[in-house]
Amino acid sequence: MDKEKEKLFSEFSPVSTENWKDKIIEDLKGADYEKKMVWRTGEGFNVNPFYRKEDLPAGYESCVPGEYPYTRGNKKCNCWLIRQDINIENASEANAKAKKLIGEGVDSISFKVKGKLVTPEYIPALLDGIDAEKTELNFSVCPGKAIEFTQLFAEYCKQRGFDLEKVRGSIGYDPIAKELLAGKVIENYTETIKALIEATSGMPKFRCIAVNSCKLNNAGAYITQELGYALAWGNEYLNAVTEAGVPVDAVAKNMKFNMGISSNFFMEIAKFRAARTLWAKIVEQYAPECKCSGKMIVHAETSEFNLTLFDSYVNMLRTQTEAMSAAIAGVESITVTPFDSVYEAPTDFAMRIAKNQQLILKHESHLDKVVDPAGGSYYIESLTASIAAEAWKIFLAVEEAGGFHKAVKEGKIQKSVEESGNNRRTALAKRKEILLGTNQYPNFSETSEGKRPAEHCCGCGCHENNAGGTTLAIRRLGEEFEQLRLRTEESGRRPKAFMLTIGNLAMRQARAQFSCNFLATAGYEVIDNLGFKSVEEGVAAALDAKADIVVICSSDDEYAEYAIPAFKAIGEKAIFIVAGAPACMDELQQAGIENFIHVRVNVLETLKGLNAKLGI
Repeated sequence: MDKEKEKLFSEFSPVSTENWKDKIIEDLKGADYEKKMVWRTGEGFNVNPFYRKEDLPAGYESCVPGEYPYTRGNKKCNCWLIRQDINIENASEANAKAKKLIGEGVDSISFKVKGKLVTPEYIPALLDGIDAEKTELNFSVCPGKAIEFTQLFAEYCKQRGFDLEKVRGSIGYDPIAKELLAGKVIENYTETIKALIEATSGMPKFRCIAVNSCKLNNAGAYITQELGYALAWGNEYLNAVTEAGVPVDAVAKNMKFNMGISSNFFMEIAKFRAARTLWAKIVEQYAPECKCSGKMIVHAETSEFNLTLFDSYVNMLRTQTEAMSAAIAGVESITVTPFDSVYEAPTDFAMRIAKNQQLILKHESHLDKVVDPAGGSYYIESLTASIAAEAWKIFLAVEEAGGFHKAVKEGKIQKSVEESGNNRRTALAKRKEILLGTNQYPNFSETSEGKRPAEHCCGCGCHENNAGGTTLAIRRLGEEFEQLRLRTEESGRRPKAFMLTIGNLAMRQARAQFSCNFLATAGYEVIDNLGFKSVEEGVAAALDAKADIVVICSSDDEYAEYAIPAFKAIGEKAIFIVAGAPACMDELQQAGIENFIHVRVNVLETLKGLNAKLGI
């Protein structure tokens, strides 16, 4: 059998990388290879159209799952925990909710606990009937109450007879995140971390230091940016606490990274693999007693940045692929954000769907059965190396400038991430980045049905005054498009956009489809047509329909014949638009035609201008 295979493949001559590239260039028929085929990412590096064995980074073959530098995972299995968040103040209600979720397959719970609730009575009521050895318990607590809560929790576990070595979870103490989100500087956090490490000294699987780089992800950070800053963030705590006399092993083994997951499927797989590699090398510089201290424990959360209010069921598709990338990458636990969290406190239905999305990945797709299935992929291994290189540059730049906390105090991190978010919003406005149902392919008949963006806060319940620091601007990618559409709804009228299709069949249909998608993103009613025999017939139909906007859709050559007569016939009865950027544009503009829509215009700004002309 082996000889037959060898004979079969020996019949095919080797094909070099240059041969492949030459064939692609031939098929491009003169188009620029670099512009057409090489993708320049927002992360700062190029992605080639194909990868081969020669592109694999050096040393990848020596990486083994569960072994330093943990590129291929911290474990020799791909098991992860399914986490869901509970944000209910009443202890008995939160407890009932947690037990219901546990019974349905959730094995990690995260409670948001306001500072006023940190009492000896609250914890037993909150955790009654929950086995702390079998369910991972995570708590987001006001930083000022972190020590008290952790001590109470540890005492509760002792009183209930739990084996402390089996109690899993975390107390999300992250003072720098508080500064990023609320501008509140928390002094002497090193002493608090030392106290937390002492309080959890008998609980090796319970971690007390958090790095919440998911906040950067939700604010629009690029993948390399989130990773580079996360490494600097973690190193800030590692350096500060070890300098205060705590052994590096104790500090590193008490850290948990809470990272976001964007919709860039393959790059997110590579990000988590690169993250483990780089963190292991950072910890190694502190000379730990055990290399295992360099294991980066990652909890991954699907991004809130790309969630949408309109066409919100598409959010399920986004979070599903995001959860897949994190699972394939080998993270320790995953939270799938409920699809409706953009506009309301998640319903039971949305929570159930979010939980089931992970159950499907485990029990139907069996992603937990193969460790690092991406390992050895020419593409993903190359992405891993590229992301690691770019993130390392960011890490070094932060360290050379004085460290992460200094950069936060000076507002540099906030400014950098905000610039990235703005760049991505500009790309969305120009349709260089697509958000399905928002800036492309909207649901023509959908209305908001009273939905409005939900307000979000840190949830800890502390109300210290802002100390004057620059806060991280967390704004979703599609917010401006949503606001535009909501303003159209709130105006009490729905403008009609009529497609005056004429001339070349293929071109008029293509441009009508483009224009319908373009204008419907503002909430306009679009009226498509099969085609008119003459300009007069089309104009008459548009006026009969009481159109507010008339879009002429034809071929570039035919616009010279049809556009000006149609424009003059419409007059001031409606806004006149030409679909495309024909060679005769100057001539049309000289005739008074102002509005053109095509692939190079800023969709958002164009629609804002139309709303202004419509009095919306």
